[in-house]
Amino acid sequence: MQSQNNSIEVYVDGGSRGNPGPSGGGFAILQSGKVIDKGSEYFGEKTNNQAEYMALRIALKKVYDKYGDGDTEVNCFMDSQLVVEQMNGNYKVKSENVKPLFQEVRRIADQFKNFSISHVPREENYLADNLANRAMDRG
Repeated sequence: MQSQNNSIEVYVDGGSRGNPGPSGGGFAILQSGKVIDKGSEYFGEKTNNQAEYMALRIALKKVYDKYGDGDTEVNCFMDSQLVVEQMNGNYKVKSENVKPLFQEVRRIADQFKNFSISHVPREENYLADNLANRAMDRG
């Protein structure tokens, strides 16, 4: 169960080797500056953008299922500017293979009391990037 600090940071990364190609994603969930959960998953043959959204989906589901209590503030960070801008409503989702993933992730994000998503440079997303690369290595 969560402490009285209901603010969670989530670092997420997805990628593919080739586009499409073997893909995977990773995430790290932090509270009060400490990693409280992390994970990675191999997704199979996907595009880079599909992998980014699939990684975001598993991370947000984990936060909702394990740490969400209706009062949770989620601050998400990704190095994919495209996904961040689409999630913030600044770019349209044009790709037919990404639209359903975007819609599902948006529905999950809308369940939190507060949800924000911001772009960070890859160097600041090293933990999620490392986990995503490990997932691709498993494939």
